[in-house]
Amino acid sequence: MRIDSRGRGEEGRERLTVTPETTDDLWHLSHVLEPGDHVEADTTRRVTRNDDQLRDKGGEREHMRVTIEVEDVEFARFANRLRVGGLIVGCSREDEIGHHHTLNVEERSEITVEKRFKPDQIERIEEAEEATGAPDVAIATVEEGAAFIHTVQQYGTEEYASFTKPTGKGEFSRPREELFDELGSALAHLDPEAIILAGPGFTKNDANDYVDEHYRDLSDRVTVVDTSAAGDRGVHEVLKRGAVDEVQRETRIAREAELIDELTGRMAEGAKATYGVNETMEAAEFGAIETLLIVDERLRAERQGEGDWEVDVNDLVETAEQKGGDVVVFSEEFAPGQQLKNLGGVAALLRYRLQ
Repeated sequence: MRIDSRGRGEEGRERLTVTPETTDDLWHLSHVLEPGDHVEADTTRRVTRNDDQLRDKGGEREHMRVTIEVEDVEFARFANRLRVGGLIVGCSREDEIGHHHTLNVEERSEITVEKRFKPDQIERIEEAEEATGAPDVAIATVEEGAAFIHTVQQYGTEEYASFTKPTGKGEFSRPREELFDELGSALAHLDPEAIILAGPGFTKNDANDYVDEHYRDLSDRVTVVDTSAAGDRGVHEVLKRGAVDEVQRETRIAREAELIDELTGRMAEGAKATYGVNETMEAAEFGAIETLLIVDERLRAERQGEGDWEVDVNDLVETAEQKGGDVVVFSEEFAPGQQLKNLGGVAALLRYRLQ
């Protein structure tokens, strides 16, 4: 994320001009924008013309500058765009004001957001700015007969490719080198800045030797890690062990996996932890929260009046922060976020037990 300018808007709102540079940045913005915010951007819009020189053909698209009052936000991950819909409240063509419009925000498209930012929203944008230029990481996990490649995004991990090549003995078995070559070819095409090569046994080491010999451009980017499994389980082990942190200093997912493990461990021991909105709010009021954990989708739903909590989520977050607690917003896209969602979407690591 690039922050291009900061200023003051109308009625005490802040005005922030940003340029998302990655899909991650679009995802971050989807959790910052809320109904009632103003978003300004260049766009095209179909307009109808009737004059002597141009016969009406149902409208032509025209470039214009619009400001919309946000009604809905949708992160279309697989289209690499953020859809922001609402009513036009400002426009370079006054006759378009009051009409509904959807901005398709893509990578490297500048937008200006005017709103009353909450502290965690500003922090989220600033963290996205700091993450710009961090190495792209691929996690390749391999075992006998199968290999998988996952990419690490700030909103979670995605499976990029998987390969199955039966090895060993038998009519349909294939040389292991065929599997290793498909793996190396896919990694070369993906061209990540860093690669974690993981899996059980010695298969990963043999795969690393093959890549080192046949894909020399990748060899200095590879870090080998031992895990008990390949695939999703292997990826979780890599994240939990902090292997990604060694090549990418700040990884949102690894932090979430570590925190959720700490939470569940404390809960199993009956130690300093709590979950559920009412219990967590009580802990916040007592100043007992060390780290507040909350799922992004729940946070957004409650802020937009779509949730069912009796507690005001902004009061919860602000109370925790004012009394010295940290706030970590979990991604619903990744397993730790799903675990937290199953606990009601909010929990806390405590400084001391309340009971």
